Amino acid sequence: MLIGLVLGIVMAASHDHALSPVHVHTNLLGWATLALTGLLYTVIPAMADNRFARLHFWLHALGLPVMMAALAAYALGHTAMEPVIAVGAIAVTAGLAFFTVNLFRTL
Repeated sequence: MLIGLVLGIVMAASHDHALSPVHVHTNLLGWATLALTGLLYTVIPAMADNRFARLHFWLHALGLPVMMAALAAYALGHTAMEPVIAVGAIAVTAGLAFFTVNLFRTL
């Protein structure tokens, strides 16, 4: 959350919004999504200690920084980073798919 907020302030102060996609994805995937999934892990403790939870955590924790770094590079003109964005996005999506399966299996 703090990284997303600081990035937003830096963009506003500099009037350079090239990294807006990074700001948005950092706040949505790095703050809102993790806050909601963490809340569900807390409210439904049976979800928290199984392989689906571990897969969700590791895929999200590893995929998101890769995706954000590549997205920042892409937004700054390094178009060759597009496949790296895809790798990070697929990891995060797979992690959230494991979370979803875990939720429905537990409920």
